[in-house]
Amino acid sequence: MSRILNAEQEKIVVDAIALAEKSTSGEIRVHIEKVCKGDAIARATELFEKLGMTNTALRNGVMIYIAEQSHKFAIIGDSGIHEKVGSDFWNHSKDIMQQHFIKGEFVEGVKEAVLACGDALKKYFPIKHDDSNELPNDISYQ
Repeated sequence: MSRILNAEQEKIVVDAIALAEKSTSGEIRVHIEKVCKGDAIARATELFEKLGMTNTALRNGVMIYIAEQSHKFAIIGDSGIHEKVGSDFWNHSKDIMQQHFIKGEFVEGVKEAVLACGDALKKYFPIKHDDSNELPNDISYQ
C-alpha cells in the first residue's frame, strides 16, 4: 500500500505523538486511509472503536483521522476528554489542520494538531507516576 507519508515524515508525526503523550495519561492516534465514502466523523468513530481507542482507563483517547484521496479528515475524542474540551476544541484543531493542508503543509498540520491535543490532554489528564502507554504511538493505515 502506498502511503501519504514517507518514512521521515512518519517519524515526525510519531515523535510528535510521543512528545504530546509525555505529560499526559491520554492517548493519541493518527489513522490514515485512502478513501472515506461517507462522513469523516462517522468513519473516525467507527475506527476509534475498531482500533481499541475506547479501552483507555480514563476514556481519554484522541484520534486524528485522515482520508487522503477523499480530502476528508476529523478529530475526535473519547467521552472523558470530550466532556472536558467540548466540540469547539475539536473544530478549532481541525481548522488549524485545514489551514496547513491548504498550503500543502500536510505533516505540519498533523503535527500541530497532535501537539494541541496533547496540550488539552495534559491540562485535564496529567501524567501519573504509574502511567503506562495504553495504545501504540504508530500511525495506523487502512
